[in-house]
This record gives sequence, C-alpha cells and structure tokens, in this order.
Amino acid sequence: MAIDTAPRSARRRITGWDLSVLVAANAVVVVGLWWRQGGLRDVHDLAGLLTSLGRVTGLLGAFLALVELLLLARVPGLDAVGLDRVSTWHRRNGTACLTLLLAHTVLITAGYALADDVSVTREAAALLTHYPGVLLATIALAMLVAVGATSVAAVRRRLGYRTWHAVHLGVYLAVALAFAHQLATGQEFQHQPVARAYWWALYGATLAALVAVRVVLPVTRSLRHDLRVARVVQEAPGVVSVEIGGRRLERLPVLSGHFLHWRFLAPGHWWETHPFSLSAAPDGRRLRITVKHLGDYSARLASVRPGTRVLAEGPSGGFTSAARRHARVALIAGGVGITPIRALLEDMPGEPGEIAVIYRAASEEDLLFREELEELSRRRGADLHYVLGDHRAGVVLSPERLRELVPDIARRDVYVCGPRSMTEATRASLRAAGVPARQVISEGFSW
Repeated sequence: MAIDTAPRSARRRITGWDLSVLVAANAVVVVGLWWRQGGLRDVHDLAGLLTSLGRVTGLLGAFLALVELLLLARVPGLDAVGLDRVSTWHRRNGTACLTLLLAHTVLITAGYALADDVSVTREAAALLTHYPGVLLATIALAMLVAVGATSVAAVRRRLGYRTWHAVHLGVYLAVALAFAHQLATGQEFQHQPVARAYWWALYGATLAALVAVRVVLPVTRSLRHDLRVARVVQEAPGVVSVEIGGRRLERLPVLSGHFLHWRFLAPGHWWETHPFSLSAAPDGRRLRITVKHLGDYSARLASVRPGTRVLAEGPSGGFTSAARRHARVALIAGGVGITPIRALLEDMPGEPGEIAVIYRAASEEDLLFREELEELSRRRGADLHYVLGDHRAGVVLSPERLRELVPDIARRDVYVCGPRSMTEATRASLRAAGVPARQVISEGFSW
C-alpha cells in the first residue's frame, strides 16, 4: 500500500539538523563577539584567564536562554517535531544554559577577586553593590536555578501544576533582567554598536516570535473561526470530553494525533493554558479533546459552559500519520494516552489487517472509548488488544508480550502514547523486540 501524506508533508519539515546548524551558527557569532574584544589574546595571568572565560560562558549562557524560550514558544515548523524530542532538547539545552551561567558567576567572581587580591566573598559583595545590573542579574540567576530545580521529575511530581507553571513563568523575567545586565556591564558591548545591534536583534526576534505565536495567532484564529465550546460530555467517572465548534474548521491545519494548547475564556480557566490531544479525527465540524481529572484545572473543565470562547495554540507534535513510513502500523496506548491513538485509528490510512491497537489500562473500568474503539476496529479491520493490570503489580508490555500480540511488530511503524514512564519502558521493550528506533513515534506526558 502506498502511504499518501500529501498535502501536509509537502512542506519541508524543520529537522534536528536544521536547528543544530542555526544554533551553532549563532553560537559562533556570540563567541566571535568575545574573541573580537580580546578573547584569550589579552590573558596574561590566572585572574585574566578566569575573567575571560567568565565573559564567554556568560554570553553563551544568555544565548541558550533565548533558545530555551523559543523551544517553549512552539514556533511554526517546530510543530512537526515530536513532543518527546522537543522535551529532550529543552531539558538538555536548559541544563547547558544553567551550567554556563553558574560557571560565568563563579569565574567572574574568582577572576576579579584574584585581580583585586581580596577574598571571593568580599569581591562578591563589591560586585553586588558597586556594579550596575549585577544585583538584578543575580536575582535572575536565582530564578533560573529555581526553574531548574522544579524541573526535576521527583520535585515536579510533588508540586501542583499551578505552582510549577508560576515558577517557570519566571524565565521571562529572568531573561529580561539578564539582558539589562549584559548591555550595562558586558565588555563586548561597550562602545560596540554592531555588537549591540546584533544582541538587540536576537532578543527582538525572540520577543516577536513569542508574541506572534503565543498571543497574535491564537487570538486571530479564535476570532476567525469563532472557536467556542459546543458541549461537554461525561465519558466516565473523572473523565470528560469537550467538543469545540466554530466556522470553517476544515481550514485549520490540524491532523489526528496533534495536540494543541487550549485556553478557555471562562472564570477559573482564562489565565491557564494546557496541552490536550484531539481524541477524535477532525471532521470540519468539531474538535474534541478528552481530559482525565488529574488536578484542579482538569477537574474544573466539567463545569465549562457551552458557548465559552476558546483560544488554541498549535497544532503541535509529530504524532501523526505524516510520520508513517510503513504500510503496517501498531498503535500502543497507556491510560489516557488512548486519546490521540483513538483519533489516529479513526482516519489513519490502512487496509484491513494493517493496523493493530494495544491499549493498556489498570482495569476494565479504566478503559476509555471502549465502544468507539471496538466499532472503529470492526470498521477498519484493525486488531484490538487490551492489556489490563496495574504496572506496579508487574503488568508490563514486555518484548515477549509485544511479539505475542503483534508477531510482525519489528516490521511495523509503532506509535506509543501514555505517561512518560510508560512510554520510556515501552520504547525499551520495542528495542528488545527488534523494532528499530526510527520506526517508533512516541509522545509521553508528565501531568
């Protein structure tokens, strides 16, 4: 069977290589600013070496902070990259950014202390009180450290989404504070109009992308398509589906498997945005999302009234038929991860026998869309398998179990969606079952 992904795939996708080249090219320019203003050429002692290294680590750390904001901005083009991959880039870039900025702080302080022949603590006090912008930059660094600390999985699980989100909003303020510090004290920008113009351009382009993607596009789309809640349906205890209607929805560039960031303009909702995948194939008349009560926000969605206006950012993610390369496919879901899997099952191209679905849930009571899945499977000629049992009791999708359920799984594209721990464990089992990594498309969620 020929896999037809037109017209969506006709557009060239942004790849990891593209982004790496773009980031590397700008990093070279940033290092060039440092080299142009002395670099290592003017280093004559240990104090000069530490200070010079402190300058370049500060510049690179600030640049990676902008990259971090763009990874969070969900810019068009990046939407085709899988959520797991973008999350990995975000985590690694954030770690590198924080490491460089901490190194900058330590190196600059130690270098100045050696040059002034005073203790590090005395030099730190002098920097905070006598150098413009250093106090604000220190506050910015503390905010970034807080963001990094709350990103650790063990800490994040203990925090509510609101607290975690509020802490992460501090990144924007931290970047703004650091920008003022760089222009005020950075040797690379003193009496250097070209360097200052380049730095302004980096920050200006980042700000423009954030405003366009996070504000202008969602508001424009909501008004053009008149996105509003059509109805709210109780699917099961603690699970609701929200159907969004509007005008000319067939013109939205959204596919089964996509997720969008939704903002409901209702009391208690308008100031929060959350990512939810489509749980039904878009049909030009409605968009449906299905949410399990995992926190205060998701629990309150049941009370959203029909007619409520909706803002939608996206679509995002590479968990769509456009990523498919083989005729035969296996769709694996864990828990509420069945939502995009159910949408893919509805309209993914395929002949009878080419699609297999594996749905893992704790018990029969936890199975969502059971009637819909069974009806779709009959209509599509898909094989549907339920794997029931709590993973804490040892019920896992082992390589042997995967091959038992889908004997030719190593020759299929495999889509996996569920809690992050489940997707990681399933990817490991798929590798052990002989499925090449390039054939696995996964999306995990933490909340």
